[in-house]
Amino acid sequence: MNSSLFWIVPVASVCALVFAAYFYRQMKAAPEGTERMITIAGHVRAGAMAYLKQQYKIVGMFFAGLTLVFAWLAYGLGLQNAWVPFAFLTGGLFSGLAGFFGMKTATYASARVAHAASHSLDAGLRLAFRSGAVMGLVVVGLALLDISVWFLVLTHFVADDDPTHKLLVITTTMLTFGMGASLQALFARVGGGIFTKAADVGADLVGKVEAGIPEDDPRNPATIADNVGDNVGDVAGMGADLYESYVGSILATAALGAAAFAATGDSDAAYKSVIAPMLVAAVGTVLSIVGIFSVRVKKGASQRDLLNALSRGVNISSVLIFVASFLILRFLGLPNYTGIWGAIAVGLVTGIIIGKATEYYTSQEFKPTQSIGEHAKTGPATVIISGLGVGMISTVIPVVAIVVGTTAAYGLAAGSWSFAPESIPMGLYGIGIAAVGMLSTLGLTLATDAYGPIADNAGGNAEMAGLGPEVRRRTDALDSLGNTTAATGKGFAIGSAALTALALLASYVEELKIAMLRNDHDSLVLRSGETIATAHATITQFMDYFQVNLMNPKVILGVFIGSMMAFLFCGLTINAVGRAAGRMVEEVRRQFKEKPGIIGGTEDPDYARCVAISTAGAQHEMIRPSVIAVLVPIAVGLIYGVPGTFGLLGGGLSTGFVLAVFMANSGGAWDNAKKYIEEGHHGGKGSAAHKAAVIGDTVGDPFKDTAGPSLNILIKLMTMVSIVTAGVNVAYTLF
Repeated sequence: MNSSLFWIVPVASVCALVFAAYFYRQMKAAPEGTERMITIAGHVRAGAMAYLKQQYKIVGMFFAGLTLVFAWLAYGLGLQNAWVPFAFLTGGLFSGLAGFFGMKTATYASARVAHAASHSLDAGLRLAFRSGAVMGLVVVGLALLDISVWFLVLTHFVADDDPTHKLLVITTTMLTFGMGASLQALFARVGGGIFTKAADVGADLVGKVEAGIPEDDPRNPATIADNVGDNVGDVAGMGADLYESYVGSILATAALGAAAFAATGDSDAAYKSVIAPMLVAAVGTVLSIVGIFSVRVKKGASQRDLLNALSRGVNISSVLIFVASFLILRFLGLPNYTGIWGAIAVGLVTGIIIGKATEYYTSQEFKPTQSIGEHAKTGPATVIISGLGVGMISTVIPVVAIVVGTTAAYGLAAGSWSFAPESIPMGLYGIGIAAVGMLSTLGLTLATDAYGPIADNAGGNAEMAGLGPEVRRRTDALDSLGNTTAATGKGFAIGSAALTALALLASYVEELKIAMLRNDHDSLVLRSGETIATAHATITQFMDYFQVNLMNPKVILGVFIGSMMAFLFCGLTINAVGRAAGRMVEEVRRQFKEKPGIIGGTEDPDYARCVAISTAGAQHEMIRPSVIAVLVPIAVGLIYGVPGTFGLLGGGLSTGFVLAVFMANSGGAWDNAKKYIEEGHHGGKGSAAHKAAVIGDTVGDPFKDTAGPSLNILIKLMTMVSIVTAGVNVAYTLF
């Protein structure tokens, strides 16, 4: 085994963090603008940090409680690996750090981007994008660092004479820190989403529709809360979200690689298959930095030029990782390395297809969103109807892409299209490494996503600071592009969630195997009467032993519960936004009524009160959905056992994926239909069509920024919880 290759992974993580620090210092060195701009940015920064501090207190208590439970299961009952409590904590810690650093950068960048836009559109784009790159590089850098450290620690401390089985124990143990990352991501996404959309809806409904003032007018009491929300939801939330997607795909694939060669005992091939996804991700990180430097536009650039500039960076990195991954796999000498390379290519292509489909259905450059703007001429009802229709139709391409991509990745890696039992281990490995391929350029794709809220805040700062119309035109162009890149980023997150969740399902079987061996279940008696050693049982034989098939009612019952979970979760989060937004609307109306001088500009709004309302609403409302997401998989496992758990995870994956695409794209299309009208179509700002589009936008806000993006975390978190509690499933089942 050539262990020296592994050191590429920590080196790449350090490289990413060094460039993140470089871009951060570059951003801080840029001028922040006028005194008014600096003051506004300070209010937003203070509100965002205050919210995050309060959120981390609540999340910290939740993590402390779960860590004690895992410690009891591990040390008291012997049902878990002794490393689980520590791995769980580090996963949550690094996920939280990724969000924190990204948000800190974004809150310092907004005024600087607005000031840069006063010079040129190119300057504004470059500064906003490289500030977003801090988030992208911090996420991949911390993820690879966490993976590297755990791999080295466990390699040293796990004692096992069988090197192949040792790798299986190491990789399944490392998977458990994915639960910490997923749980932290869920809190960040749900809490941040509730905060930002409560403020956004309140600012839009009372400010735009009732008072007739611009979105980021300083007279609107909710405008600072709205800008704070962009950072805590779309920056910190998205960073934590994609951090857990990234580590989940790498670790699930590594576990599947170890499992694929466990039966043959080929420890050299097992080791190479374990480090292959880590190496692909590491090289992708370095090549993402190359793509970041390639993003620039000339003076006088159009909206399409801006979009093409970002696409050029993604395409350059994708082509480079396509070539580099082939060289990596060939050098490793993995069995069927060309097929595995084909699976990586499939992941890259699938991600690009989902991104382009999302762009088509959500950008005002294309017909679907323009048709929603057309319907705005007949009122808000037709805006909502057409937006729902666009969102539903938009699910077709991503679902077909995932189905075709999964089939192709499976067949290429397995070297067979028969789906025979003997091809399953390598086929599943192919699916996992396709997810790694899709996320291999995350350092860049996340930069295009984090760019969006930075540009949005820059526009808000320019409006509140009273900068000229030309500056506002440029920041509007940057902001509008940000809506599209954010929607594309959500598409990548959702697509990678589907592939990762499939790989995690297979990893759940491997965790079951480890748990059974830990509890002295050394053999399986199949329905045919044949006795198989647990250590050498295949996935198909485990399915036979646990009776995981569609004729088992426990599987179907689990499917129903999993499908219901997607809708329950969306309902809880959307209603939470509705309640928090209602309180925000009442507060803004109260201030306008009690301080009539606000509209005239003779009195200052109470921004802090609106920030406090959003903070309190988000902290209170995020707890129930998060608790349910953890408890339901445990309860289903205890009641219906392994078959019910498989049904739950399958139902949650299929329903959650389609529902997430629908909600994210509907919300993005409604938002950009409003932007399309604000550009001067159908009467422009202040027209009846514009007011109708604002209503559609407020409906879409919780769709695209709260419920939809949270679903991809939900489906992975339920799988992670099942993996971590596999020992409980084996030891205790009611039916």
